[in-house]
Amino acid sequence: MPGLERPGLARLGLVRSTRTPEFAGITFHEVMAKSALSKVPAASRMPFRWTINPYRGCSHACAYCVSPSTLVLMADGTQKPISQVSVGDRIVGTRRQGTYRRFVGTTVLARWTSVKPAYRVILRDGTEIVASAEHRFLARGRGWKHVAAGPPGKQRPYLTTNDSLMGFGTGRPAADTGSTESPDYRRGYLTGMIRRDGMIFEKTYPRTSRGGARVCMFRLALADREGLDRTARYLATEGIVTRRRPFVAASETRRAMSALHTARTADVDAIRGLVEWPAVPSAEWTRGFLAGIFDAEGSCSRGILRISNKDEEILSRVADALRRFDLDNTLEPPRPNGVTCVRVRGGLAARERFFQLVRPAIVRKLSVTGMALKTSVDLGVVTVEACGFDEEMVDITTGTGDFVANGVVAHNCFARPTHEYLDLDAGEDFDSQVVVKTNVDQVLRAELARPSWRREPVALGTNTDPYQRAEGRYRLMPGIITALADARTPFSILTKGTLLRRDLPLIADAADRVEVGLGVSLSFADVELQQSVEPGTPTPKARLDLVRAIRAAGLPCGVMVAPVLPWLTDSTDHLTRLLDAIADAGATGVTVVPLRLKPGTRDWYLRWLAREHPERVAGYRRVFARGADAHDGYRDWLWQRVRPLLEERGFADSGHRAASGATGRYDDDLRPHGDADYPAGSMVAAAPAGEPGSAATLF
Repeated sequence: MPGLERPGLARLGLVRSTRTPEFAGITFHEVMAKSALSKVPAASRMPFRWTINPYRGCSHACAYCVSPSTLVLMADGTQKPISQVSVGDRIVGTRRQGTYRRFVGTTVLARWTSVKPAYRVILRDGTEIVASAEHRFLARGRGWKHVAAGPPGKQRPYLTTNDSLMGFGTGRPAADTGSTESPDYRRGYLTGMIRRDGMIFEKTYPRTSRGGARVCMFRLALADREGLDRTARYLATEGIVTRRRPFVAASETRRAMSALHTARTADVDAIRGLVEWPAVPSAEWTRGFLAGIFDAEGSCSRGILRISNKDEEILSRVADALRRFDLDNTLEPPRPNGVTCVRVRGGLAARERFFQLVRPAIVRKLSVTGMALKTSVDLGVVTVEACGFDEEMVDITTGTGDFVANGVVAHNCFARPTHEYLDLDAGEDFDSQVVVKTNVDQVLRAELARPSWRREPVALGTNTDPYQRAEGRYRLMPGIITALADARTPFSILTKGTLLRRDLPLIADAADRVEVGLGVSLSFADVELQQSVEPGTPTPKARLDLVRAIRAAGLPCGVMVAPVLPWLTDSTDHLTRLLDAIADAGATGVTVVPLRLKPGTRDWYLRWLAREHPERVAGYRRVFARGADAHDGYRDWLWQRVRPLLEERGFADSGHRAASGATGRYDDDLRPHGDADYPAGSMVAAAPAGEPGSAATLF
């Protein structure tokens, strides 16, 4: 029986491990729990001492994975094999914005591997993808579809030859594109870069006593460091040493520029020789030439790739080089300043093929973030075939719930809490190995009947959501609710799900006998930021509707605004909009809790912050200088901001000082300054489900 070989599960009293068609890919480990009540450590500073967690793991998760060689589109526009992608990396996902689904930046929240039967998907443009049968791709007009049909008795949408995928693909299998360090590529790159942006100055000055003095100088000025770095390295390989110096200071309308410089006659002569047109350019030279001239004067305005110049010979050579690699192009009419552009045709697919083929150095021009997801090539499914072997595959969790794999949009898992305490891993095991305490209500009744039980408040939802999807199968909550009510034990439930509606009559009956608190966790007013931080969870609107349903049943309902993220969700504007929506939904209480950065989470979060908001890193290090909790000064400052907002909306009594929780000296340098709406951006999980800071404290 699967699961019996896992010591962690054996310690929990494993009875059986079972699977069911309605939960394809998930094994439920049904255990006979020895205890139901869990004591909360005093160090957590929570206002309750006891909690109940009927489930370990999450039945919402899914088992998707692709071959390790699958290319993932990174946030900077480059592509990297998924085997080399790490937690914390910034990649590209998608999100619907208005009419279109658009490419957006997102963060890799988790990564794991598994061994599964391999399937090969071949598209009409030549793109090939190897993935598991469970993996899902976005089909045009038909939504998410699995690679292959499900097991007997389990119906699910899957790919057929009538489907066409969304994205730009990878095209036919690429020939060996060589190296960016080959001699021909280097010379081609230097030719394109220097002939477009470089300056070679030479003059002979007369002398009275001897021959004229020859003065030479080379200069190349750019705003992008990557282009200068590559040029300097290639010149150094040829024995030419350059010096770097400031060229133009930054202004309101332009970026600062630096320049490579040498005045050594022999070096200038060598550079002139390096950039001579070859009699018969090789493929490697041509790739380098396109990369160099694109870095010098290429653009991707609105996703359209152009290379501009005034020199007719250079324009002609650019067009010929593009045609050599079957990249369709056209010459646009000259602009008033005499500059003409060679435009690459074929949309995003042609643009990505150009980037993969020539490998320019300046990644700023490669980004697709903000562009609409429009498919300009034929990505129709030609065939889906079983490979006949198992392969170790890789999957990732992202903030958007998807990523771009081999140029097409692929779905991924939503959440990755740890399972390690049960000798289970944080990847596949979390979504495929769900521990169910089937006897939790019986054990709970026995514990509540002990003479030592003092009927202290019990909180549910402090680790895993008690109303996750598996609750629809096992129905553990009705027994727990009844046991607590019969024992006259007050309890609270914190959830993000809507399954709680099923038990509202039972909870209302319990509320006639004991004090009951219901809480909905909601930290964001904006759905985009919410989905970035809590991917896969109900939207703010759905949770506000749950609050309304609870209130319509005559029950109190508080809202946990947690965690509040310094500089991201602690502005007066954000808090005002969020609290207005909560008040409008009829909430009876609000608790505001600042972010906690526990070990592990702290490192991960700060790495993300350094990428997205580097100007905030120093402030975070000050605010969290003393450990997981924000400094007393910040918490006092946050409470001073939150308190009047709560009072204005009638939450003064319920909104106790959870935002502060401490007193102490107020430090001006430990608070966010001003009242601006700080940029939200994309966020990694700041306070994952299961953190003590996510518990309901308002009841």
